[in-house]
Amino acid sequence: MEFRLDLVPHKRRQVIYNLMQLYMYDFSRYQDIVVDDNGKFPEYPGIDEYWRRGTGKHAFLISYDKVPAGFALVDRLYDPMEGDFYMTEFFIMQKYRRTGMGTWAAQSLFDRFKGRWKVTQIKNNLPAQAFWRKVIGSYTNERYSEKVHPQYGNISQYFSSL
Repeated sequence: MEFRLDLVPHKRRQVIYNLMQLYMYDFSRYQDIVVDDNGKFPEYPGIDEYWRRGTGKHAFLISYDKVPAGFALVDRLYDPMEGDFYMTEFFIMQKYRRTGMGTWAAQSLFDRFKGRWKVTQIKNNLPAQAFWRKVIGSYTNERYSEKVHPQYGNISQYFSSL
């Protein structure tokens, strides 16, 4: 079994659009996201920015034996108080969860983008919180901080990959 993590070029962006539909389906368990009359979830806000130069946004395809299995969206942060990089979205298809792929992909991204990271989960997505605490804890030897957003209750982990 081979895991791959590849930056998605503009000409292949449709694979991210397609996987985003599965992500939205998963996320609809935690947020009030509904499909339109054609059974399609809304387009992810600002998704096209990931293929514009100079935005500091990066879309990655996560593959298992050359088959699309998930994606990650990584943003450059411009507020020095927040860090350098933000794991904006991260998704592994259910079939590939608990294979080590998610941990491998996340830690590969931390290694690729050296600096201070911020990773956030919505307050009611307990499985995501457990996943990120485990992944970040393992990566940093438990050297990370966690904050709860005062208004929304979302959980954020802060750590360095330097």
